[in-house]
Amino acid sequence: MQGMAFDASRLQRIDTHFQRYVDDGRLVGFQVMVGQHGRVEHSSVYGLADREAGRPVVPDTQWRIYSMTKPIVSVAAMMLWEEGAFALTDEVSQWIPSFANAQVFDKGTATKAFLVPAVEPVRVWHLLTHTSGLTYGFMQLHPVDAIYRAAGFDFATPSGMDLAGLCDAYAALPLKFQPGSAWGYGVSTDVLGRLVEVVSGQPLDVFVRERILEPLGMTDTIWGNADPTRIAALYAAVNGQAMRYDVLGEAALRTPSYFSGGGGLISTAADYWRFCSMLLGRGSLEDTRLLAPRTVDLMTQNHLPGGADLAAVNSGGFAETVFDGVGFGLGFATVLDPRPGKSAASVGEYNWGGLASTAFWVDPATGVVATFYTQLVPSSTYEIRAQLRQLVYSALID
Repeated sequence: MQGMAFDASRLQRIDTHFQRYVDDGRLVGFQVMVGQHGRVEHSSVYGLADREAGRPVVPDTQWRIYSMTKPIVSVAAMMLWEEGAFALTDEVSQWIPSFANAQVFDKGTATKAFLVPAVEPVRVWHLLTHTSGLTYGFMQLHPVDAIYRAAGFDFATPSGMDLAGLCDAYAALPLKFQPGSAWGYGVSTDVLGRLVEVVSGQPLDVFVRERILEPLGMTDTIWGNADPTRIAALYAAVNGQAMRYDVLGEAALRTPSYFSGGGGLISTAADYWRFCSMLLGRGSLEDTRLLAPRTVDLMTQNHLPGGADLAAVNSGGFAETVFDGVGFGLGFATVLDPRPGKSAASVGEYNWGGLASTAFWVDPATGVVATFYTQLVPSSTYEIRAQLRQLVYSALID
């Protein structure tokens, strides 16, 4: 597979395909970058970053990457792990004491819940793998999701709370399941970001900027305060059309009250490409090494209970990945077997995406990196990621 290379004419099919999404109004604009072995083989923009202002997508357009923040914060945590700051099996309560007496939902309803003590404490690896029992209020599938919403945690959070206060509030809410027993997408990486703060003695944004963004040259990746002349507008899918969604989108223009490790960053295609290239380099990019190769290997292996895939241990709800044949490592989904999901992915590919339909993957087997940007919520609206894989891998030939 290492000897395979891209056919440039076949890569053009990516643009042809996704231009239809823009032309018929499903998307407003997009940006895509695809490469192999560190070289960009295909890069394109199309459509508008802001339809109402008539502003086009350009190569340095800023995008809300939402949950593509999670891999960056996971790397931050593992940099501290490499320094011996904690063990993956350590209890989170060592650094965030409010997690010491976690309670787990057992039965009942959101308004009349029966809780039991956590048999297993929430540990660091539970945060990295989303096996902690923490959830998101916007899931709307489980009584614990409703309990989160009743406490003010939906797409937004109660105003005026910093990350420390948020984590204490999360710790006071019931867990969805016993830690380590299942997988459930939620605020685990926000709590992980607080762990980074406590262990490092620095605010999360400062640690990430000084230890990851600046060394990698990711100068356009920030928490909030986006440039209104550069950031793409946010849209929501309504009856098959992209409709402007400033209620959620305008948060990116303000100074955040807390630094969300789970979804707060704004970035550009060029910046995130450098992050992915560091991962493909097993922790190194050019003259900068953030992680040891074995650490990246550890992060991108499956850590789910019993070595299962997400289909077997998912507790229900939305995630930025398909479940069949896909496991989860320390911050990334990882492909165990592409056949159950009828995917062209390689075994060992790792990836994630964001709420506004952004996505990336890194494929060590072929050396392929692919990233896609648009601003449409929710990301489950269209099969963009699966289609991008079809188009990318069908352009990879001998």
